[in-house]
Amino acid sequence: MLVVFTIAVGAVAVLLPRIPQPQSYHDFADQRSLLGIPNFGDVASNLLFAVSGVWGLSFLFGQRGTEKFIDPCERWAYVFVFLGLLLTAFGSAYYHLTPGNARLVWDRLPMTLAFMGLVSAMISERVSVPAGFYLLPVLLLIGVGSVVLWSYSEVRGAGDLRFYAAVQVYAVLILPVLLLLPPRYTRSWDFVVVFCFYVMAKIFETADRGIFSLDRHTVSGHTLKHLAAGAAGFWILRMLQRREPHRSLVKP
Repeated sequence: MLVVFTIAVGAVAVLLPRIPQPQSYHDFADQRSLLGIPNFGDVASNLLFAVSGVWGLSFLFGQRGTEKFIDPCERWAYVFVFLGLLLTAFGSAYYHLTPGNARLVWDRLPMTLAFMGLVSAMISERVSVPAGFYLLPVLLLIGVGSVVLWSYSEVRGAGDLRFYAAVQVYAVLILPVLLLLPPRYTRSWDFVVVFCFYVMAKIFETADRGIFSLDRHTVSGHTLKHLAAGAAGFWILRMLQRREPHRSLVKP
C-alpha cells in the first residue's frame, strides 16, 4: 500500500507540467513594521517554532525523553522534527524580513526536515523500526533535494515547484494512510490533531489577505499560519510526553 502510494505521488509529479514560483507569493498582507523590524507579524510569529523546537530537543535528549521509546533508534526521527522546527524559526524569519526567491530557500529547507522526520517516525511506529530508521536519511535527502532542485531551476530561469510540492503533499497525505496501520504507542489521535493543525495552517495561508481585512488589520492569515504550525510542534511534544507503549509490546 505504501509503495503504491509513493509511486502514485511520484508519477503525478513527473506528469504535471512545470510549475513556476509566482512572484505574487511574496506579497504578504501584513507589511507593517514594529520596533524597527519590517513585516513584524510574519517575522515575530516564528518565535513559536523556536520555542517548540528547543523544548522538544531538550525533552528528547533528557532522561524522560530517552525512556519514552521502546527502541532508542525511534528517537532520531523526532530529533529531526524538532531540529527542523527550530531551524524554520530562523529561516522563515530571515525570509520574511525581505521576501524573495533567494531567501525563500532558507524557509523551505528546514521545513522538509520536520516533514520527513515525522514520516520516518510514523513508519517506525506503524511499519517497522529498522525501516523507519534506515529510511530517515533517504527521506531527509529527498526533502532537501526537492528544495535544492527548485532553487536551481529558479537560477536557470525555469522555476519548477513540482517536486517540492510533491514532497509536501506526500508528507501530509501519508500520515492518514499510516494511521490505518496498528500503532506501537497509545495516543494515536494526537496525530489527527497535528494533521488538523496543518490543514488550518494551509487555510490561513490561502486566506492571508481576507483574514487581514476581516479583523481590521489586527493579524494576517500568514501570521496565523505560523502560529498554527508552531502549535502542531507543541502538540507532537505533548504526545511524546504523555503516550505509553501498547501493553502487548511491554516486556513482562
